[in-house]
Amino acid sequence: MKQMNVDVAVIGAGTAGLAAYRAARAAGKRTVIIEGGPYGTTCARVGCMPSKLLIAAAEAAHELRHTAPFGVRVDGEIVIDGRAVMERVRRERDRFVGFVLESVDGIPAEDRLRGYARFVDNTTLQVGDDLQLRAGRVVIATGSSPAVPPPFRALGDRLVVNDDVFSWDALPRRVAVFGPGVIGLELGQALSRLGVIVRVFGVGGGVGPLSDPAIRDYATAAFQEQFYLDPDAKVEDMQRDGDEVVIRYARLDGEIVTERFDYVLAATGRRPNVANLGLENTGLELDARGVPLFDPATLQCGASPVFIAGDANNILPLLHEAADEGKTAGANAASYPEVSAGLRRATLGVVFSDPQIATVGTRFADLPADAVIGEVSFENQGRSRVMLKNKGLMHVYAERGTGRFLGAEWIGPRAEHIAHTLAWARQMDLTIAQMLDMPFYHPVIEEGLRTALRDAAAKLAG
Repeated sequence: MKQMNVDVAVIGAGTAGLAAYRAARAAGKRTVIIEGGPYGTTCARVGCMPSKLLIAAAEAAHELRHTAPFGVRVDGEIVIDGRAVMERVRRERDRFVGFVLESVDGIPAEDRLRGYARFVDNTTLQVGDDLQLRAGRVVIATGSSPAVPPPFRALGDRLVVNDDVFSWDALPRRVAVFGPGVIGLELGQALSRLGVIVRVFGVGGGVGPLSDPAIRDYATAAFQEQFYLDPDAKVEDMQRDGDEVVIRYARLDGEIVTERFDYVLAATGRRPNVANLGLENTGLELDARGVPLFDPATLQCGASPVFIAGDANNILPLLHEAADEGKTAGANAASYPEVSAGLRRATLGVVFSDPQIATVGTRFADLPADAVIGEVSFENQGRSRVMLKNKGLMHVYAERGTGRFLGAEWIGPRAEHIAHTLAWARQMDLTIAQMLDMPFYHPVIEEGLRTALRDAAAKLAG
């Protein structure tokens, strides 16, 4: 058995792990990064980038079908070559993964350890079969994996998760999507626009990350105009039959129907990858999911020299959050036992559906009872109507008394851009009045945001 001693060991070479490694090494500590699976990060391989590639193809098909209202007609049949679509998705995905691999290749070979790590105790790791690693501190950055409910597993290879979709050689004919969260909405709508028969089923009425009932209801209705979506579905039976899945369910009108699908896509959430780390051999206190209890500000697990960052801690499973957390965890591991709070930016989330969904800052569910809500509909908003993208409803939230901007939830055109503007305003702790003093060009979609802010300002004054 080989032995090795280092200052900091980082488990996982995804976005958070790479950031942690760089931060600890920049602090002058002997640092290694351990990875048992493929390099490449969740975002590049099976997350952000391949999903946006599929969505881009779907948007191209959708736009071609909807030119007539502008007086522009496309003659002839619009042909979607599913094999060509998926070939581009995989080709460009591999290109993005290649950029990450180039970054990993820049890490000195002696700092890269291949193999799965397990804790022997708080600071001793077994890596693979033949290496025992003693580290002064450890950063857990093992990411997350799709969570699949046990009943779905009986479907065998007819069950897929988002990771599998991007390995398809061609597009299937019929897909049932379970879970209208971020992943389910994005992939469900994209597949539908690419000619796949799609049914999206949810439980409890949730749609995307929305907690504002009015915005959630608007979003539900908007998506139901485009594809089948039941956020609180009544599925009576689901069984595999040969190479198909047979599902009996109650439609929105109450009629019981039976349909066959080529695949069931489980978009039912993600779970932290901590089950096989041997955490039971440590002195760390674990929560019900088996994740170590930790300080969200410093990412330290109790008073131990163990830190946890990125999707593994499941605070905000987003790439930019993982990068920030990795840097915090790596820096604190290097400076342990002296630790400090890391950067926490204003929360920002975007769903790349059409219309897009965005959330910034404090969500509706977490607002104080007396918060002020400003509203705008994008249905008659000038630029949105010009582009025939006039679907959407926005709520902005303000603190009564101070007029401080707290956050927003909305569905609407090009929400990704307005979301950044609002996230900056939230992080700068601006008031509604200060935001209204900022420049707004004409005619732009952001004029809709100004309308919502003016609505909030009037209610604050009233």
